[in-house]
Amino acid sequence: MDTTSASLLARVRDLGDATAWSQFVRVYSPMLYGWVRQMGLQHDDAVDLVQDVFAVVVQQIPEFDYDAHKRFRGWLWTVTRRRWVEKHRRAVLPLEPGQNPDGLPAPDNPEAEEAEFRNYIIRQLIPTLRGKFHESTWKAFWQHVVENRSASDVAADLGLTVFAVYKAKVRVTAYLHEELADLLDK
Repeated sequence: MDTTSASLLARVRDLGDATAWSQFVRVYSPMLYGWVRQMGLQHDDAVDLVQDVFAVVVQQIPEFDYDAHKRFRGWLWTVTRRRWVEKHRRAVLPLEPGQNPDGLPAPDNPEAEEAEFRNYIIRQLIPTLRGKFHESTWKAFWQHVVENRSASDVAADLGLTVFAVYKAKVRVTAYLHEELADLLDK
């Protein structure tokens, strides 16, 4: 299952769409930073390399053709690895003697990476939409859907009816499906 947002990729092709780029950076920065830290870079060097990767993306995304059958994050991994190799070509590499940096493995478990990315979307991006809803609607949704609490328990805790909890779930879920459909529905 690929949670790459095809609509977000289409929007960032327009380099002037600041909202799309802000969302793109917010979605992909933590993943890129994690990758480059796993490559052995310290914080400051990791941040620099992530910025370099985004510079490459800015250059290449207008011509990038997204294929839903291929992994966008696989392409990002390749860009990241190549930038790392370019940055460290003349430096002493933190590798076994004779090891080729092009042979660094891609993330081991695509399914686990996908689950981690999906969890990130749920835990980090969805809460940024909280202000779009009345506080009781958001709390009912969050506790029932994300925290997986029963509708009756949530209703009792929040002083709502069970129907109101289900209604909150439907409202927020419908909005999320509209805003993040290509991330959440796959």
